[in-house]
Amino acid sequence: MTARRISNLAQLLQGLKEDVGSYNGSLWFRGHSNSSWQLLPGYLRLTDAPSEGTLLKRFKQSAALLVHREPKDSYDWLFLMQHYGLPTRLLDWSESPLVALYFAVNDALADHEGDSALWVLKPSELNKEAHINDQSEEFFVPSFEDEELSNYKLETLAAGPKRTRLLPIASIATRNNSRIQAQLGAFTIHHLDNIALEDVGSKTHVIKYEIPPSSRDVFRRELKLLGYSKFSLFPELSSIGENIRSTLR
Repeated sequence: MTARRISNLAQLLQGLKEDVGSYNGSLWFRGHSNSSWQLLPGYLRLTDAPSEGTLLKRFKQSAALLVHREPKDSYDWLFLMQHYGLPTRLLDWSESPLVALYFAVNDALADHEGDSALWVLKPSELNKEAHINDQSEEFFVPSFEDEELSNYKLETLAAGPKRTRLLPIASIATRNNSRIQAQLGAFTIHHLDNIALEDVGSKTHVIKYEIPPSSRDVFRRELKLLGYSKFSLFPELSSIGENIRSTLR
């Protein structure tokens, strides 16, 4: 796995040119306020957790009357759970390095003594580790409606033998709310194994850029100059108020 330290946007751009400048496939990005955190989804980080099915039933019990559109399947429900902060087997990614960088340096937990991190993922290369490889499309990434994702459905996992273990894969989801569209969102999804994405196979599908604590303010200022704010990533009324408050003295 490639890793390097960066202290400003110029160094990030230079690193991306050197590390993936000649790569023609899609690139996804994820920001961590703490560089020691692994690329593991929230549900697999829990200890003594109820089954995923139980979590979904409890969420449905209270959410069914509040949703504007009836989710069409268990994946739709998982997206909703993820959106509202419940742990799932999904891990959020963005097609924009600046969106991911915003989360790396602006998260409420970002002000600590350790590094933050910006992760870069080559989604089609991760999928090749799981033997998802379309011979007619070199950089193929399936959607959640494709057959490749059927084995990752909650219903399949609940009914199938626990002996079958599959590697995590990257998939494209319909951007059906303003937040995921603003953040240019995409997802990886884990199966049953508690394996971090950076530990899968050859490990060449991920790159890690570490951000020292002294550089977080530098990145915050640079992102602000480029127009990245909470409202641009969370286009909601509460974000407008927070943006205005941040300008008051």
